[in-house]
Formats: sequence, structure tokens, C-alpha cells
Amino acid sequence: METLTALAGGFATALTPTHLLFAFAGCFLGTAVGVLPGIGPALTVALLLPITFQVPATSAFILFAGVYYGAMYGGSTTSILLNTPGESATIITALEGFQMARRGRAGPALATAAIGSFVAGTIATIALTFFAPIVVELALRLGPAEYFSLMVIAFVAVSSVLGASVLRGLTTLFLGLLLGVVGVDLQTGQPRFTFGMIEFLDGIEVTIVAVGLFAVAETLHLATRRKHGEDEILPLSGSLWLSREDWARSWKPWLRGACIGFPFGAIPAGGSELPTFLSYFMEKKLSRQPQQFGQGAIEGVAGPEAANNAAAAGVLMPMLTLGLPTSVTAAIMLSAFQSYGIQPGPLLFVNQAELIWGLIASLYVGNLMLLVLNLPLIGLWVRILKIPQPQLYAGILVFATIGAYGVSNSVIDLLVMYAVGVVGMLMKRYDFPVAPAVIGMILGPLAEQAFRQALTISQGDWTTFVTRPISAVFLTIALALAGGPAVWRAVVMTRRASA
Repeated sequence: METLTALAGGFATALTPTHLLFAFAGCFLGTAVGVLPGIGPALTVALLLPITFQVPATSAFILFAGVYYGAMYGGSTTSILLNTPGESATIITALEGFQMARRGRAGPALATAAIGSFVAGTIATIALTFFAPIVVELALRLGPAEYFSLMVIAFVAVSSVLGASVLRGLTTLFLGLLLGVVGVDLQTGQPRFTFGMIEFLDGIEVTIVAVGLFAVAETLHLATRRKHGEDEILPLSGSLWLSREDWARSWKPWLRGACIGFPFGAIPAGGSELPTFLSYFMEKKLSRQPQQFGQGAIEGVAGPEAANNAAAAGVLMPMLTLGLPTSVTAAIMLSAFQSYGIQPGPLLFVNQAELIWGLIASLYVGNLMLLVLNLPLIGLWVRILKIPQPQLYAGILVFATIGAYGVSNSVIDLLVMYAVGVVGMLMKRYDFPVAPAVIGMILGPLAEQAFRQALTISQGDWTTFVTRPISAVFLTIALALAGGPAVWRAVVMTRRASA
């Protein structure tokens, strides 16, 4: 009952004209950037971070959430019409969606993607509404030792799941940890890694690093790898609506995709990619016509798109309740909270109840807005694909520069942003994951603080991390995540050798 009362208050906040306008702007912008190949929600939210210095927190996060949800919707358009995923989470959609478009069924493919996204997004948002308070109650029982061990799980998971190798993931993680400790140590008052520059005494602004790693690095990377010539965009033909058979083949994948996507989005480094692949292979396994997969099976679009959007809501739960980002976009949103001086975690639902419940209520509103926006405006989204890429990249760099300079009016910040951008471009070129760097920079200081607090409480006893049961369980999970893939590969190789 308390949850419903809080949600009603959230709708009172979300349905004000100002917040409705921010929700609409976020949904519209998110869909547009989801349509554009290579321009995803992480880059867009990074570009929008400077608004946190002018826009109230509730309005800003409603905008960010709209961008995040909208990009999940919009990414399917290029996957279906262009066979080029606008978002990494829509890679699997291209397998069946493009084949449907080639057979003249682009309309039903886009329709099942949009409706499935709405159904799964709504189900996942309901799950977020009722499960988040439960997670908060559990989180309030955790002490500094447990929080440190929980962050170790996030560090290990994001390093081992993302990227081509664990070593590369750890490399970028330590880069982020290094950036996070720059500045004055709050306990000793000693400057760390400032190189005698007073501009670094307050630390490196997360906003600058996020914009550099995503906006600048992504733009430079895409510009250097730009394909010459134009891609063929398949025309829309036939009805945009679903037939009775399409409905019958789609509604079960929508529900199954929602059930797969939400929990995977909520686990560390779960993200949206893994549940979409699982949903696709589940639908292929359960299908009465598995031979149609690869030829344009509508279930192969409905299930993964539902899982994709459900995972987006799942990602918000650990970020809001525990302060742990499980995706790149969530990490950047976490830095936005820090820009407002707000620390996500279990006390967030008490100290910032209006903001949090207004944000959750806006997710329901945004889902409805996106359903209305996607199908009627599909012609507009297709025309956006025709924006010349050089002008698009140049515009991104201009906005990134203006936004970064506007944060502190510091030339040093601009130099740091472009230096980080060049490093980020090289990381992308040589397949080093970028996400661990951002997560390391954001969570590193928090992990250090929890580590010191735990040792202070235990009077310097290092065994406190393994003698406290919950902390020991978390560290065991982290160890399993770190060594599990290597053990699994060794077992597989041994079996193959013996066979």
C-alpha cells in the first residue's frame, strides 16, 4: 500500500506540464539517437550532462530516462530497414527483422518491435516499482564491508563480461580507478596525482571524462571508420499493423522476453545484449516452425525487442537502490546524480522520494509516449537516417565542446576531455571496453571509502571482509565471476581433447 501511495505521488510529479515536456523531449531525442547507427543513449546522456548545472534534478532525470528508453525503441528501426543495429542491444533484431523487410513485411516487423517494447517496458517498470522497495529494505542491512564486497562484484563482472578479454577489461578498469583518485584525499588532506596543478585538486570531473570517452571517442572512432557510399534503406511497404496470425505469434514472445530481460538487466554487467540473445534462442527452441528463423520469423523480432526494453528498466533498479551501475548508460546517469550532490543507494528512496517516484512514474508515461511516437512517425525516423555522417559527427563534437566548457569555463577541462577522447578512440580501435573505465572512476572513490570505513570499524582487522557472512558470499561470487570463464574454457578443452 505504501508503494502505491508513493507511486501516486510520483504521478502527481510526472504529470505536471514541465515534466511531461521533458519526458516527451527525452523520448523523441532517444528514439532519434537510437535510429542513428553508432549514436546510442550513453553518448547522448554524456552530451546532456552539462544541463545538470542548470536544470532541476527531477526534470533532468526524467529527460535522461526518456532518452534511455527511447533509444531502446529506436534502435530496432535501423536493424529492420538497414540491417545496421542502432544500438548493440538490437543486433539480434537485425537477424529476422531485415529478412522480414526484404520480404515486404517491414511494417509488421516495426509494429511487433514497438508494441513488444511497450508491453515489456511496462511489465518491467511494474517490477521495478514493487521490487525496488524490497531491495532497499535488504540494502539497509548492509555495512561498509558488504558494500565494498558488492562493488568488487561490479568491478569483476564489468571487466570479465565486457570486452574481448578479462585482461583488457581490467586494464580499462584500473584506468578509471586511477582517474577517480585524482585530487585531495579527504581523510589525509594530501593531494594525489595532481602533478602540482591546482585545477586537479578537486579531482577530475566525471562529466568531462564521460563526454570524452563517449561523445568525443565515439565520434572520432566512427569518423575514422566511416564507410564510403550509402547504405540501402529498404522501403516501407504493406500495412504497418499486425495480422491476427502476427498477434498470435508475438504475444507470448513479448511476455517471455520481459521475464528474461528484467532480471538480466538488474545483475552486474547484465546489460541488454545477453537477454536479447537468450530470448532469440529460446523463441527458436520453442517455435513450431524453427525453419523460419533466419528467413524472417516474427518471433525473432518480438522476443528480443521485449527483452531489450525490459532490461533497460532492470538496469535502473541496482543503480537507484544500491548505487551500482550495470550498464554504460547507468554509469553516466550515476555521475549525473553525483553532479547534484545526490548519492544513489537505499537512503535515496527516503531522502529524495519525490525525485525517485517521479522518475519511476515518468517511465510509465514515457512508455506510452514512445508507443504513440514510433509507428506514426516512422517516416520521420527513416529520413533521419539520411543525415550526412560528417555533419553529424561535427555537430556532436561542437556540442561536446560547448557543454564541457560550460561546466567550469576551464580550458584545462577541454584539454582533458579531448585527451581522454583520443585515448577512448584508441581503446575502441583495439577492442578495449570503455565501460569499465567509467564505472571504475565512479565507484572507485565509493569503494575506497567503504573499505576504509570497514577497517576503521574492525580496528584494522582485514579478516572482517571474510568473517562477515554476506561480505564473504559477495567475495565468493566475485571470485567465481573472475575464475569461472577460465575454468569453463579449460573443462571444454579437456573434453574436446579426450574426445
